[in-house]
Amino acid sequence: MPTFKFEAVDNKGLLVKNRIEAVSTEEAIDKIHGDGFYPTRIKQLKERRHKPSTAGDKKKRKGSLSTITIGKIKAKIINTFTRQLSTLQDAGIPIVQSLTILESQTKKGIFKKTLDSMVTDIQGGDSLSVAMSKHPKAFDKLYVNIINAGEIGGALDIVLRRLAAYREKIQRLKRKIIGSMTYPVAVIVIACAILAGILMFIIPKFAKMFDEMNISLPWITLALVATSNFVVTYWYLLFGIPFAFFVLYKLIGRIKICRLVIDRTKFKIPIFGNIINKSVISKFARTLSTLISSGVPILEALNNVKGVTGNLAMTRAVENIHDNIREGESIAKPLREAKVCELMVVNMVEIGEQSGELEKMLTKVADNYDEEIDTAVDSMISLIEPLMIVFLGGAVGTIVIALFMPLIKLMDSI
Repeated sequence: MPTFKFEAVDNKGLLVKNRIEAVSTEEAIDKIHGDGFYPTRIKQLKERRHKPSTAGDKKKRKGSLSTITIGKIKAKIINTFTRQLSTLQDAGIPIVQSLTILESQTKKGIFKKTLDSMVTDIQGGDSLSVAMSKHPKAFDKLYVNIINAGEIGGALDIVLRRLAAYREKIQRLKRKIIGSMTYPVAVIVIACAILAGILMFIIPKFAKMFDEMNISLPWITLALVATSNFVVTYWYLLFGIPFAFFVLYKLIGRIKICRLVIDRTKFKIPIFGNIINKSVISKFARTLSTLISSGVPILEALNNVKGVTGNLAMTRAVENIHDNIREGESIAKPLREAKVCELMVVNMVEIGEQSGELEKMLTKVADNYDEEIDTAVDSMISLIEPLMIVFLGGAVGTIVIALFMPLIKLMDSI
């Protein structure tokens, strides 16, 4: 039977170190709880075997110590893995066997090697969270801390279920926003390409014809011809200006004070600002709720949350919340002072703190905001469509008028 080395605290808060025999990590945790201790660290000891090491074994052991991962593993793959592992743990299948099953079902690639390395590490005595922490490109700090909390609390199956639901909802929200923006962005790009084509290839032919006829051109036609000449001469600026703007935005974003101003400004952008703000608050609330309900201490949970909001203004607010809680204050006060949330959100958080059901209130906030984001995105699409039609109609109409006015003038003179 495997032997586990553990560290725990007793009812008086004193540290206890000992060893215990159990079939699995879960059974070891149950036995430790049964003895009246609260485990803080548990590790399975390696079984010494007098089996001679082969070249293949040495190679495999070497590979398990350090796995080089090139590229990033897609969030969709991690989400599917989390849901499947949650199902296997609900069924009571040991973690090593669960990972082996999932590894055998995974296609060849980076993630398959990651799972194989994790199985080897766990068989060597590491916990699941420690094994995951060796692969940061697959499992981020937030993921590892939630798993670690589940292991310490002996509720890995419940934590995995919550983690799977959390990741799926975040991914669903992200997919909703990106999917909704695809259509208007595609239409705008195509419209700009068509207008650029007209200015570069059609207008010059009309300009040449007007020159040959020696017609006096109205101001609107002169402006159109001048625009066409500029586009033909400096066509590379059509690509260069957006690229330069993107590079400048990235460089400025590396300066903290500039990034803070940009992220605060994002909240004030007409139409889009409301959606950005709600998505940031939703991610903050759902992430913090998942961490707290999984048993992660509040200060450690806040340290994790500040890295996933994707907005420096919200990150600063979370840092202030962390400092206030460490000094014995509440979450609601610094959240209100940050002015990144609506008053309703702050009030719900305050009620959750007072009633001891903070995670439930945070989940309600996230759910409400997700619904509001869906409505806001649909409204935005409904507003963008007529605006694009008006823009295209106006642009094409202006070009037609500018081209036909000299012809009408010529016909009148004849």
